[in-house]
Amino acid sequence: MEYKYTPSKVCSRQIELEMEGDVIKNVTFVGGCHGNLQGLSALVRGMTYDQVKERLSGIRCGFKDTSCPDQLVKAIEAAMASAEEKQ
Repeated sequence: MEYKYTPSKVCSRQIELEMEGDVIKNVTFVGGCHGNLQGLSALVRGMTYDQVKERLSGIRCGFKDTSCPDQLVKAIEAAMASAEEKQ
C-alpha cells in the first residue's frame, strides 16, 4: 500500500509511505532536513508499526510539541486506518 501524509508543525511538507501490512517498506520525506530524514527513512525500513511507534512517538523538535519522527508515527497510523477503511 502507498500512502501520502501531510505533516503539521514540522519543516517537511509531505511523508510518502510504502507499507506491506504493518511493515514499512519505504519512506520518503518531502522538505525538511534532507540528510537526517534520509537516515530516518533508512533506519525504519523493514520495521513494524509497533517498533516505529515505540521508538519515535513523542519525540519533540526544539520547542515544538512534535517532530518529523513523531509525524512519521502519525503518518503510519493514518495509512493503517485508511487501509482498514478500504477493507
